[in-house]
Amino acid sequence: MTRSVLSRIGTLTAAAVTMAVLVPATASAAVSSVSWGPCPEDAAAPGVQCATLKVPLDYRNPDGKTIDVAISKLASTKPAKRRGIMLTNPGGPGGPGLTMPAGLRSAGMPSSVLDAYDIIGFDPRGIGRSTPVTCDLKPEQQVSNVPPYARDAASVAERAKYVEGVAKQCADSKTAANLPYITTANTARDMDRIREALGEEKLSYYGVSYGTYLGAVYSTLFPRQTDRVVLDSATGPGGLDTTGSRRLAEGFQDRFPDFAKWAAARHASYGLGRTPQQVTAKFYELVAKLDGGAVPGVDGAAFRAGTFGSLYSTSSFPVLAQQWQALDTEGVVKQTAQAQQLDVAQLLSAQLHVVCNDVNWPEKVAAYQRNVEKDRVRYPMFGAAAANIWACAYWPSEPIEPQVRIGDRGPSNILVVQNLRDPATPLSGAKEMRRALGDRARMVSVDDGGHGVWLSSENACGNNAVNRFLVDGKRPAHDTACAADRGGLFASMTPEQRQEREKALGEVRSKQRMFGTF
Repeated sequence: MTRSVLSRIGTLTAAAVTMAVLVPATASAAVSSVSWGPCPEDAAAPGVQCATLKVPLDYRNPDGKTIDVAISKLASTKPAKRRGIMLTNPGGPGGPGLTMPAGLRSAGMPSSVLDAYDIIGFDPRGIGRSTPVTCDLKPEQQVSNVPPYARDAASVAERAKYVEGVAKQCADSKTAANLPYITTANTARDMDRIREALGEEKLSYYGVSYGTYLGAVYSTLFPRQTDRVVLDSATGPGGLDTTGSRRLAEGFQDRFPDFAKWAAARHASYGLGRTPQQVTAKFYELVAKLDGGAVPGVDGAAFRAGTFGSLYSTSSFPVLAQQWQALDTEGVVKQTAQAQQLDVAQLLSAQLHVVCNDVNWPEKVAAYQRNVEKDRVRYPMFGAAAANIWACAYWPSEPIEPQVRIGDRGPSNILVVQNLRDPATPLSGAKEMRRALGDRARMVSVDDGGHGVWLSSENACGNNAVNRFLVDGKRPAHDTACAADRGGLFASMTPEQRQEREKALGEVRSKQRMFGTF
């Protein structure tokens, strides 16, 4: 199949398109050694060391061109309790992970887990301090990693012209030679290179959000090299494909009632409605007001996107309510502090490479127009955004190999943990991932809202399920549910520790969610 921009990168993708079979899980090239040293200033933390590993760009040609993968280590200080390594991934895709070991520690990772593992972080290929990729995105192209809400079919067609230009930028960039090889499967192979370089027979793993899909792909390609695998807030078994993107609208509808209830209980402070129903009505009232041009520079699409991004954590509700209040009464958007200054252009570029390389997306604009109209009815708050067209429709390279099919072959050593009301990876996708893994997995569902269970939620049952599995290897015999509780799991923290915890969690969320948040 010929795409409109395929010819612009010539023989680059022609070789990639000829790939018709799955790349072997292992390759013959020698694994490079690891020399630990100080971390870069922006990743430095007490007890954390960093290194760079050489890996093949193309695992079909393991002795060919190599790229760098930056890794970090927070080593166990209790040799008698240490049982191995635990790789980590914060999601995205596109999220750098070099700081994740220190971030998990700051977020409240129990000492029992810190004692049991060397916690390993890494910037996946194409990202951060690993060999990066770029699409040379301009500032105005760095607003969001979720398409805007489409008012009608014409809006989808207009968006299509824009994303076709983005795809061309990726094809014409200085890193275009690496473009086809930035995939989830290759990142999983890089993970196994890390394991080998560290001299370990197996690895344990903790991944959240998109990191659950990466963990499932690794567990499929390298089942015998897995030890204990935790998938927190799971995508479906297809990762972030068209189905995964459209599920964002389902997640919005699942999670929004939590905010509506919260805001209604604080009507005296924010004036958004005395009941959840009134708060919901205020949402649509503000959308109509903004689409009418009441606030220059902020339309209903931006408001929907900002609201969606703020549903990831209940700790964001006060700021979200303040923004709604300011838009409603003053006609302004208040400036808020950012949790972390990220290289958004590079992060979004890396995300496009992974998402568009992993699987073929529909190419016909009409397909997205149909999906938008369908989801506008099914999920009126966000459906016409989540179903809108991506640059993947015009991606210059076909996938170099078939998408990894997540399955049930391998040891039973996977734990899926999932909030019932997750805006980004809703429960329906997690259930599909659980079914695909079969007897390899058990699932713990937590009666809570937000994105992330372990360390992110304060639900004791959900957190303890992960702790027990990582430390003692104990999982529920069957899928189980955790009832809502009053939180307070981290109540013993000092104010300084809680502040550090929120900062660490904020940094992780900023790598997962869309960037148009308030």
